[in-house]
Amino acid sequence: MKEKRFLLSGGGTGGHIFPAISIAGEIKHRWPDARILFVGAKNRMEMTQVPAAGFDIIGLPITGLRRSLSVKNLILPIKLIYSLLRCFSILLKFKPSAVIGTGGFASAPVVIAAGLMRLPVFVQEQNSFAGLSNRLAGRFAKKVFVAFEGMDRQFPPQKVVVTGNPVRQEILKTNEIPSGIAERYRLNVQKPTLLVVGGSLGAAKINETIDRFTDSILPIANLIWVCGKLYYNRYRIKYTDNMEGFYLTDFIPDLYQLYPVADLVISRAGAGTLSELAVAQKACILIPSPNVAENHQYKNAMAFGNSGAAVVVTEDQLDSLPSVIDDLIKNPEKRKNLEKNIRQFARPDATKQIVDYIAKYLQT
Repeated sequence: MKEKRFLLSGGGTGGHIFPAISIAGEIKHRWPDARILFVGAKNRMEMTQVPAAGFDIIGLPITGLRRSLSVKNLILPIKLIYSLLRCFSILLKFKPSAVIGTGGFASAPVVIAAGLMRLPVFVQEQNSFAGLSNRLAGRFAKKVFVAFEGMDRQFPPQKVVVTGNPVRQEILKTNEIPSGIAERYRLNVQKPTLLVVGGSLGAAKINETIDRFTDSILPIANLIWVCGKLYYNRYRIKYTDNMEGFYLTDFIPDLYQLYPVADLVISRAGAGTLSELAVAQKACILIPSPNVAENHQYKNAMAFGNSGAAVVVTEDQLDSLPSVIDDLIKNPEKRKNLEKNIRQFARPDATKQIVDYIAKYLQT
């Protein structure tokens, strides 16, 4: 039997990285002897998260297009051409059975090179509005796996398959509380726990609001505050490291371990995050980022909010956040209703379905 080889690319943020890692994990489960290689962007979080998950990765000197005027945009074409040539070399050497792109600027040269070489390309799009890399990749893809209906407006309809977003297998076990978790995060077990996550880099408005109202949160709940890499140094100076019921950090790679102890989650509304929250059946307050294409996080959040699956607070409503937190922390029944209603959005078999389609294609 010919050895199966899979090359995956997706990165820049956890929303692109973790779906790729989930797919790689299912591939390894399906074909234990398969060879798996990732391609990412140098100095981005995939260069640490992918090896931590047990997979090899090669970094490209590619960067994203800056929205503001910047001299760095002038050298972007040079980086793109070099990265594209590098991808041709990687593909010729690795000889993948299939190439899988999950978005982010690093994936663009990979899937373009693979498409030009007529290798089997598959794309996974997390959001209701596809990013540029995946829109380009869709032209070469055999199948495009999406989480939302109506994506045939952005991709060739015959290629689109609605599977939901891949989630890490560990999230399927969110009823199991890891031993020592309360001690590790200094939790008072007599209090409910609030988990605040603004994404891998952080969210300025969410952080500023939590900072302003920490004194009103701590009397009623434990607070685990994941403030992001861009903001950690600012807040760690202000807050002591030994406060009971309070834990500040920049990033938690195994965030799923906290879902069993989190009674309420405050989060952005990226599609990958929402998929995890739905599978974990968490009561949540969603604060959609306004700084995304087509305002897709607001649309994602309102799909949940209109179904009674989450409470939505927009950034211009953040002054009301303390009262919303207080209401939900003090009303377990309201949290239970949110947990019940969010189940309708759970697609725990998404990763398996994606790999099923890939496997079917490889058998033809």
